[in-house]
Amino acid sequence: MLGCLAEKQLTTPQQYPLTANALSLACNQTTNREPVVVLDDDTVLRALDGLKEQRLVRFVLPSHGRSVVRYRQVLDEVYGLDVAGLALLAILLLRGPQTPGELRARAGRMAEFPAVESVQLQLENLAARPEPLVRLLPRRPGQKEDRWQQLLAASWAVADPIAGAPVPPEPGFERADPVPEDDRQPDDGSGAGPVPRKGSGDGTIGLRAEFDELRAEVDELRASVAELADSLDSLRRSLGG
Repeated sequence: MLGCLAEKQLTTPQQYPLTANALSLACNQTTNREPVVVLDDDTVLRALDGLKEQRLVRFVLPSHGRSVVRYRQVLDEVYGLDVAGLALLAILLLRGPQTPGELRARAGRMAEFPAVESVQLQLENLAARPEPLVRLLPRRPGQKEDRWQQLLAASWAVADPIAGAPVPPEPGFERADPVPEDDRQPDDGSGAGPVPRKGSGDGTIGLRAEFDELRAEVDELRASVAELADSLDSLRRSLGG
């Protein structure tokens, strides 16, 4: 949820802070998310309450013609992050451990990194803090590149022991478990077992990133429509409709 708020702050500032409806749509996007989750409105609101108690989210009361409560993250204020650091944390929160090359390809709409080395430097700075925000994962057999993991929140990819599907953690905010995550995606249910993640050496990374960007724009348009619907409903109520 924090990743969604940071992402929308950087990519669609004209729509930010987000309404609860727009945030639900952002959490349930099918692009730029790994794993994809389905959260109902009550779950989103409970999580927002928990994040507010921990002073990581602020509620913005209606003003200046706006008729519904909105929500904004304050990770950048709490941890003193610049745009580049916030962008990398957002992507790691939304998509799990990734290589610097993958992060650079996916960060284009949030922050500009002239080279992979600039991503690497930013990650090293985030990891060198007194309270580290990211960590370098140990390479596993067959891996050729380093992968980094955020340390802000527990992973969403918790395997259901029965169905093998991702299960969201309890609403709220927790530091990530220090035990390294499995370096594989959850089982897709086909019986073939977990699917290995593709590294940045995959020649399709650029095309996938471009496709993800286009799909994200569609999701943002949907969020805009939902926001307009909220405003129209409020107007109708005020007119007694």
